[in-house]
Amino acid sequence: MNPDMVVHYGVDALKMVLLLSMPMLLVALVVGVLISLFQAVTQIQEMTLTFVPKIIAVFLVLVLAAGWMIEKMVSYTQHIFNSIPSLLN
Repeated sequence: MNPDMVVHYGVDALKMVLLLSMPMLLVALVVGVLISLFQAVTQIQEMTLTFVPKIIAVFLVLVLAAGWMIEKMVSYTQHIFNSIPSLLN
């Protein structure tokens, strides 16, 4: 196993982490911006108003995307396990 292969598998792992975390991060960003806009318009500065909707939205997206995320993780793990014989050469 040469350094290029290590870098390749490291980059693939980082891509997978970004791909799997992207739905939750995007929803948290959008909800956070909408709540901030609502707070700026109404001048309500309640701290729980920013956290509770984001937590609920991220949880809902996690529940809805769980099947897709598991499918991606299993596919990636199978790919890694199937490439083990080529790593030994």
